[in-house]
Amino acid sequence: MRRLRSYSNILMLIMAILVFVPVLAVGFLLDNFVREREAALIQRSINGLAEDAQASIYEAIDVMSAAVSESNSVCTPNFLNTLRHKMQMGLYVRQVAVESVQGVPYCDAVGGMVEYEVISQELSIPGRPETLAAVLMPGAQVPMFRVTQLIDRNRRIFAFVNFSQIITTGRMPSEIRAASMLRISFTDDTELVLVGDPATFDVHANQGRYLIASTFAGEVPVRIEVTLPFDVARAGYADIYLALTLVACAFSGAILLFVLQMVRKARLPNFDLEHAIITGAIRPYYQPVIDLSTGRISGCEVLARWQKHNGKAISPGAFIEYAEVTGLAIPMTIKLMESVCSDLGELCASHPELKISINLFEGHFRDGAIIEDVQAIFSGSGISYRQLVFEITERFPLENNAQTTSVINGLHALGCRLALDDVGTGHSNLSFVQTLGVDIIKIDGIFVSAVKEGTSAAPVLDGLIDMAQNLGTEIVAEGVETQEQALYLRKKGVNNVQGFLFAQALPVEKYLRMVAALNHVTENSDKNEREAA
Repeated sequence: MRRLRSYSNILMLIMAILVFVPVLAVGFLLDNFVREREAALIQRSINGLAEDAQASIYEAIDVMSAAVSESNSVCTPNFLNTLRHKMQMGLYVRQVAVESVQGVPYCDAVGGMVEYEVISQELSIPGRPETLAAVLMPGAQVPMFRVTQLIDRNRRIFAFVNFSQIITTGRMPSEIRAASMLRISFTDDTELVLVGDPATFDVHANQGRYLIASTFAGEVPVRIEVTLPFDVARAGYADIYLALTLVACAFSGAILLFVLQMVRKARLPNFDLEHAIITGAIRPYYQPVIDLSTGRISGCEVLARWQKHNGKAISPGAFIEYAEVTGLAIPMTIKLMESVCSDLGELCASHPELKISINLFEGHFRDGAIIEDVQAIFSGSGISYRQLVFEITERFPLENNAQTTSVINGLHALGCRLALDDVGTGHSNLSFVQTLGVDIIKIDGIFVSAVKEGTSAAPVLDGLIDMAQNLGTEIVAEGVETQEQALYLRKKGVNNVQGFLFAQALPVEKYLRMVAALNHVTENSDKNEREAA
C-alpha cells in the first residue's frame, strides 16, 4: 500500500513541536507582558514630566498676570511685593523682570538682573498672547523657560522658570532612570535636554530592541521622548522568567512522556529495522490472487510483515518508507526472497501455473545487483524464473536511464515478468509499459472502490482497463472487497483480482492450505467434467 508518510514520522514531528511549545510560549508571552507593562510605566513617567513643563509655564503666566492686574503701575513696591509673594507660593518661577520692548531693564523681583542667552526662537502658545523661549543662564547645565507677556506697547514682563524639578535636580523617575535616551525639545526641534544617544530612538525603535515613548506638554509646544533597552527592562523580571521557564520545562517533560506512551501504545516499530532483518523478524505474508474465471488461486503477492516478539505482525506501511530512505529495502528484499524460496519452493514445483509477485523499489534499479540476487536465490530451486513477477512500485519515480533499462532487460532475460503496481497513483512509470515491456498492470484499489451496487460505469477504472487491454498487458485488480466489484471486473474481462473479499495477506501455513483447498477442488471438478463428457 502506498504511504506518503509513516505514522512514526508524524508522531515524532508532533512530539518535537509539542515539547518545545511551552518553553517558547513562556518566552513569547512574558516578553509581550514586559513590553506592555514597561511601556505603560515609561509613558506614565514622561507624562509626568510633560505635566511639569505645562504647569511651570502656566504658573509663570499666572504670576505675571496677577502682579500686573493687582498693581496700578509696574515696578512699584506693591507690584514687586505681589511678584515675590506669588513666586513663594509657586514651584517653578525663579525670577520675574520688566523691561522696555527695546530691552532696557526696569526692575526685577529678586534683585539684580541676571544675564542669560536666548537659545531658541520665540514660540507662540496656542490660545494665549504670551510667547515661549528657552534661555541658558551662565554656568547652568539645563535651560530654563522664558515666558514673555506684553504689558503695553512699550513694556513687557518676563518670567524665568525651571520646567521640571526632576530634570534640574537630577532625580530622574525610576521608570526611566536606565533609559538610553531622554530628549526634551520644542516642537520646532530645538533641543532643550538630551541625555544619551538619540540614534536609539531614530534607528532602533522599530527593531524591537528598545521600548519607546513620546508625548506633548498639552497645548505647550514642548515634546518629550524616551527610549529604554528592552534587555534592561526584561532583566527586572529575571526571577519570573526563571520560575515560569522551570514550570514550562516540567510541562514539556510531561508532554514528552505522554507522547512516548502514546507511541508505545500504538505499538509502532522502534526502527531497529536492521536488527529485525538480520534476525528474520521481517517475514513474508502472501495475499492470494484469484482467477475469477476458474475460481483457482493463480498466484500471490508477497507482502512484508514485521513479526514482533509478542506475536503481533506490523504492516509494511509503518516501516517500508523508512527502509527505502535508509537503503535497508535491498537487504530486506533479499531476506524475503530467501524466505519465499523456502516457503513456496515445493508448492511451486507441483503447481507450475502459480505466479509469485515480489515488490522491487527504486533503489534496486540504481543498485543493479538484483539480477545476481535473483539468480543466486532461485536458481535450482522449486520456483522457476517464469513464475516470478517483480512489481515496480510508484512510491518513488524510476530514472529512465541505461541502468534502469539494464535491470529490466536482465529480469526479462531470465524469464521473469514485470508488473507496474498502483497504476494511476504516485509517480507514474507508465512510460515503461511500451519502452521496456512491462507485462502486467496492477490497478489500485482506489479505482476499484468506485464500483458500488448498481454501478454501470466507472470512467477512470474503465479507462485503465481499456488502456491495459489496448497495450496487450495482463491486468490484476487490487482492493476487491465486494461481490459487485468482482462481477463488474469479470464482465470487463479482468479475471485476476486480489482483495479482502477473498483473503487478506496470509502467513505461509494458511496460504498453503488455501491453495490446496481451492486448486484441488477445481482440479477435481475439471476431471469430473472431462470424464462425464
